[in-house]
Amino acid sequence: MLSRLAATLVPAVGRLTVSADPEAELAPGSILVANHTSLADPAVVLAALYRLGVEPVVMAAAGLWRVPVLGRALAREGHIPVHRNDPRAAEALDTAAAALGQGRLVLIYAEGGLPLRKDVREEAPEAFRSGLSRLARRSGAPVVPVGQAGSRRVTSGGVAKQWAGLATAPLRRPELHVHVGMPLAPEGDGAVLTSRAHGAVTAAWRTAATRLGEPAVLASRAP
Repeated sequence: MLSRLAATLVPAVGRLTVSADPEAELAPGSILVANHTSLADPAVVLAALYRLGVEPVVMAAAGLWRVPVLGRALAREGHIPVHRNDPRAAEALDTAAAALGQGRLVLIYAEGGLPLRKDVREEAPEAFRSGLSRLARRSGAPVVPVGQAGSRRVTSGGVAKQWAGLATAPLRRPELHVHVGMPLAPEGDGAVLTSRAHGAVTAAWRTAATRLGEPAVLASRAP
């Protein structure tokens, strides 16, 4: 239901386009790792993946399960609460590994949180935490990099600006793009796998941001 809801709502607030590398594959039991820049980007990524025929379970902050209606929907559909800085944090990896073993695709945000900056500019993904590599090495699941750009044009900044952005997005219709890269085998030690995954997500993000004509990304590619 969450993926179908995102697929319905996102086109109402922006113009979403999707692309993929020729070698991209969304096989059952894969880990999807995406860059995280805005409260809007989980919906953007889910809407894009739905177009590609995929409805993953999402690893997300446990606080969302306390939101009325949303919390019940998340629990009912098997999404995975992450209790950060809590003894229960390891339970999320156990649950995710079990979902992968059942052939589900699991979407993880390896940066572990949102950037603190307030403007709408695009920037490369921040450093990844170790949870992604631990999950991949434990499960043996391939890691599929997903890059998204444009969601900060929907919501970013402080609370008032977030609400204003969301309210005006249907009128502004900002461009949004999601790019799926080729899978990575879960090889190497934790640090190596984390570095490879971060590089792959950064490359996917650059492709997405370039599609939107983001000045900072275009400038970095100039001769």
